[in-house]
Amino acid sequence: MKFLKVGRVAIITRGRYAGKKVVIIQPLDTGSKSHPFPHALVAGIERYPSQVTRRMSKARQQKRSKVKPFIKTINYNHLMPTRYTLELEGLKGAVTNDTFKEVSQREDAKKNVKKALEERYVSGKNRWFFTPLRF
Repeated sequence: MKFLKVGRVAIITRGRYAGKKVVIIQPLDTGSKSHPFPHALVAGIERYPSQVTRRMSKARQQKRSKVKPFIKTINYNHLMPTRYTLELEGLKGAVTNDTFKEVSQREDAKKNVKKALEERYVSGKNRWFFTPLRF
């Protein structure tokens, strides 16, 4: 699939994370030994940041700006690409095929993703990515 490139924002259509937005970190068109179908390594938002208003205290604003991420391999059939992209310097090396072998590696990768996404959110870029889908 030529449009499922690195940095493309997509929406998951099936399973536990259905309706959640993800960003493609590594597309694998040919599949791999463990997943013999075209799939992508993605990082997404499990819990979106809450609304922040000006009259909230700094501490409360920080607490409500938290993001809970997830990382996953997902079949192309369950991804719906959008027109949006995210430039991802922070995420490029965070998730690889080896990340999923051990729990500790997954946790570390999630922490990296969390940091990158929260920085992106606080800086005010890519607003659309950090809002939950409404339907």
